[in-house]
Amino acid sequence: MFNIKRFKLAKQIRRLTGKSLAEKAGLTPVTISKIENGHAPEKETIERLVKALGFPKSFFVMDDPELLDSEAVSFRSLSKMNAKERDASLAAGGLGIELYNWINDKFNLPEVDLIDLNKERNRPETAARMLRQHWQLGDRPIGNMLKLLESKGIRILSLSESTKNVDAYSFWHSNSAYIFLNQEKTAERSIFDSAHELAHLVLHHHAGAKNDRGAEMQADRFASAFLMPEADIRSNVRHNVITATEVIKLKFRWRVSAMALAYRLHALELLSDWRYRSLCIELGQRGYRSGEPKGVKRETSVVLEKVFRALWLKQFTKEDLTEELSFPLNDLENLIFKLSVVNEVSQSEEAVEGLRLVN
Repeated sequence: MFNIKRFKLAKQIRRLTGKSLAEKAGLTPVTISKIENGHAPEKETIERLVKALGFPKSFFVMDDPELLDSEAVSFRSLSKMNAKERDASLAAGGLGIELYNWINDKFNLPEVDLIDLNKERNRPETAARMLRQHWQLGDRPIGNMLKLLESKGIRILSLSESTKNVDAYSFWHSNSAYIFLNQEKTAERSIFDSAHELAHLVLHHHAGAKNDRGAEMQADRFASAFLMPEADIRSNVRHNVITATEVIKLKFRWRVSAMALAYRLHALELLSDWRYRSLCIELGQRGYRSGEPKGVKRETSVVLEKVFRALWLKQFTKEDLTEELSFPLNDLENLIFKLSVVNEVSQSEEAVEGLRLVN
């Protein structure tokens, strides 16, 4: 039987209105409206919809999809996105859950290891320090943020290239924590976004997702303190002589943007108001306001890479996976950072150590 919920999900992912889908499928808007209201489409209509939406026919006859409530999702840069982008992101989140449900059935993934810091949401720097203590990180820099998050059971996925106004978002679903990141941003911005979303997961989980300015500021302060611990900053920064050149050099220690480091130095009163403004102007003139001329290497999902390497060893391709999941290869690629797993040089049992197939 044709699943109306899956039809709506595919329509949202493709960012099509009833009118635009009708035009693309050669149908009338009335026909689309009837389907959305529960009327089962005829065989010929289904064929047209399958072609227009780019999903296999099997996708529309599966059980109800995983649907995300916008009220349960913490979006970064909410003011920049329109309703279509928001709905497309939420719909892609549903596909991401289905992908990880499949992976979880096949692999022994790490258990979630997060603590509820909702009571500390008004003291985000303290919350960041408490989580670092819980994870026994000390004050050392984090070499790979995504690897750390995945080792703590957080499921990391990427946003499609068409969601440029959606920096990142996070949510809890069935006791699992998810973070979606936009890979069109700089590597430093993506790292900071991942720490920002981590803040939402631990600060605002039991209070419901927060998309207001106050919650965003709390998440930013948490991310800044989590990535750049005060003790490590003070022991590595000569606060009497902080130049733009020194900021650019030091940012590599904490793998953050030059502007984020300057902001942290100002917050710790290592930069005066005047010096901070001057430094931001100089960094902007060097191109560090809109990007990172000298950037760090981009992080990708360690878990997903190991999953697909393990599958490759079993001669199970991404194409095979899309057949089981019943959604297009491009939509899968959008979720997994476009990881390439057909690399025979690196394929070995050692390459997938620490992540084993359950059966």
